[in-house]
Amino acid sequence: MDLSALFDRVASGLFGRDGANAGDAAEKQLVADMTELVVETVDPRMRLQARYADKLEGCVRKTIAHLRAIGRQPMDPLLLSRAAWNEDPRLNAFFASADDVPDFLGRSKELRDHFGVPSHHALGEAYALLAMKKEERTVLGHQQDGDRVLHDVPQVTVSFSGHRLFAPSATFEATRLEVGRRIIRRLAQLALKRIVDLDMKAAELGERKAWLAARLRLVKLAVDGAAGLLEDTAETRSQIAALERELRETVHDFIETKASVATLDSFRKHIEAVFGHPEQYVSLHQTPMRLSRMGVRVDGDHPGPVNDFVLSELAIGEGVNAVIAIVRCPLAEMPPEADLLANAERYI
Repeated sequence: MDLSALFDRVASGLFGRDGANAGDAAEKQLVADMTELVVETVDPRMRLQARYADKLEGCVRKTIAHLRAIGRQPMDPLLLSRAAWNEDPRLNAFFASADDVPDFLGRSKELRDHFGVPSHHALGEAYALLAMKKEERTVLGHQQDGDRVLHDVPQVTVSFSGHRLFAPSATFEATRLEVGRRIIRRLAQLALKRIVDLDMKAAELGERKAWLAARLRLVKLAVDGAAGLLEDTAETRSQIAALERELRETVHDFIETKASVATLDSFRKHIEAVFGHPEQYVSLHQTPMRLSRMGVRVDGDHPGPVNDFVLSELAIGEGVNAVIAIVRCPLAEMPPEADLLANAERYI
């Protein structure tokens, strides 16, 4: 099975231009492709279960509907250039200075490799996915109140760090599809993690069971051997009873866990737990932001310059969130590699 082609078809059906207007035949094919993609990436053994595609259809359709809703959200491309830093509120908020923008572009190996292809170089620009971490902190600062300056006023600062560029492409559409592929892979990863975690739990219980059995034999040998002549028999018998009780409980848990790991029904339930409730694991929120040029959250009455924009925040489960944006990367903004090396040497 060509997994790469399968990812491309599914991503195109969900995040492509025509994905939302698919006819009945195209929709049926998308469900079939999505099902095979889920099974292949999570656990191909699912194909051993009779009518597995029919059993997974409900959760697959829920995921398709949820990802389509994400795909319909606006993601206007952000131009990464030194000049745009003064004009675009998002760019001004994401980077501390105008010079940070070309420096960031120049550090991207993926972007340099992309422009290393002659056909891409000739286009003069590339699209890519920008991802960052957002951090909010409450600090004490100054605030203008008419003619007065108030001190030690609680303020919320918002900063962005860990900037990374992913999947440079020749077109906006190609980068948008890459966002879709990564979201689908994340859902598959979370479903597979549930299976792997259960397998690891069974292994840990197996090791615990073996240790308890060995420990029990050791204590019994001690009480029945020469050492028993000197030790408190009542205390040792109590220890034996506790070990036997814990061993019985561990054996019971081990048998139940091992049975869950080994059944096709358990694989399906783990897949359904994630793909039947995709909104709990992956979501994209459009968050309004209003920040001063110093990165402080402000209200409508702020006297100075303000960055007023909307953030695209991608939540990918387990408390992990990223700010994302599709960006345009002009080749002309990238500093020569020699300049980057010279700049780095100043800090060595």
